[in-house]
Amino acid sequence: FGARNKDGTFSPERFAEVAAKPQIKMVELKMSQGAKPGHGGVLPAAKVTAEIARIRGVERGQDCNSPSWHSAFDTPVGMMRFIAEMRKLSGGKPAGFKLCVGHTWEFLAIVKAMLETGITPDFIVVDGKEGGTGAAPLEFMDHLGMPLRDGLSFVHSALIGAGLRDRIKIGASGKIVTAFDMARAMSLGADWCNSARGFMFAVGCIQAQTCHTGKCPTGVTSPDPLRSRAIVVSDKSVRVANFHRETLHALAELIAAAGLDHPGQLSPHHFMGRVTPERVASFADMYPTLRPGELLAGTDHPKFRDAWALARADSFMAGATPQTMPN
Repeated sequence: FGARNKDGTFSPERFAEVAAKPQIKMVELKMSQGAKPGHGGVLPAAKVTAEIARIRGVERGQDCNSPSWHSAFDTPVGMMRFIAEMRKLSGGKPAGFKLCVGHTWEFLAIVKAMLETGITPDFIVVDGKEGGTGAAPLEFMDHLGMPLRDGLSFVHSALIGAGLRDRIKIGASGKIVTAFDMARAMSLGADWCNSARGFMFAVGCIQAQTCHTGKCPTGVTSPDPLRSRAIVVSDKSVRVANFHRETLHALAELIAAAGLDHPGQLSPHHFMGRVTPERVASFADMYPTLRPGELLAGTDHPKFRDAWALARADSFMAGATPQTMPN
């Protein structure tokens, strides 16, 4: 956003200029559009106002396409080198990436690229398939990508198994609204949580799913001055601040109720999940974690063993023929 040439390719100069602003604390590479692997997005021409055109570096009154792929790299190794470039251009600010896990070997290919290049991101934000824009196609919205808990636990465990977890922070995103949502994500490896949905509710979003039309009934996503005048900053800012404060207070109460001093002390055994109508199980049983270095030494865990064998640092494609791919 705001770091592109007119043809849509990456502009190091514009990126460096924007990233140097003091209010920008870290820089993030976004994989796919929202939480929908393999799909790009379109900012319709009708929503490209003069202000948006200036900020995003696009032509006013023309569709702004965000493809499902990046022109700056096309391999996991290239991705790591691009993240290193982002860090350098931003003056050393933390640089990372955000993704919703699709095929497990694709993420493990990125892990192999980290090991091969010696370049690691400062953070990874794991989005769940339940997150993302309300303007996504229904098939993508309902079915593509890994749910947050599965994706988060997989990324956390993979980084431990590769001996990289202590060098990389993990954020979590995907329908995180309440303090309990935050605590649950932190138990599965998140160092922090991103929340958009709850704050949009505080502003006035009613999930009308008309974001892409410019006709949001509460004005949250509409450039129409008549509709957007519903966003009264003096009122909505108080509501947003109240939601933030009270949600963190509720999280503190949950941590205290568990007999803990800090959210970082949460672990999978603090949570239970229903497996069948008659049975519940601990998250520790539902989401097992690899031992430190287990991926490098050779794991027997089938979910990791098979995907690790398919992962390639030089390609996002699986390193095996379709006949040998696991189901």
